[in-house]
Amino acid sequence: MAEQVTSVKDVFERHIPSRFQAKPDVVQKINSVYEFNISGPGGGVWTVDCTSPGGKIVEGHAPNAKCTVAATDADFLNIVNGRLNAQMAFMSGKLKIQGDMGLAMKLQQIL
Repeated sequence: MAEQVTSVKDVFERHIPSRFQAKPDVVQKINSVYEFNISGPGGGVWTVDCTSPGGKIVEGHAPNAKCTVAATDADFLNIVNGRLNAQMAFMSGKLKIQGDMGLAMKLQQIL
C-alpha cells in the first residue's frame, strides 16, 4: 500500500503533486478546477487547477471552480488513505460535493 498521508496540508503539498507528476495525462483529461474546503483543526481551503500544464495547487478559494469538495480533516484523510470509501462518505454526508458530479468522480484518479 502507498505511504499514508498524515495531514491535509501534506495531501496538497506532496501527495497530489506527486500524482500529477506520475500521471500527467490525467491532469489533461480532467482539465478543470476544484476547490477543497476541509474543516477541522488541520483543515483549510485549497484550489487544485487541472487546466494548467502539469496541474497547479494553491492555498485559497477558487472563484472559477467547477467542483467544490467539502469534508472534515479526519474524513478527508481517511478517504485519501483508503480507510473510507469516497462514495460511502458521500452517501452518508461525510463528503459534500457541489458542482459537476462527473468531475467529482474523476478525483479518485488524483487522490
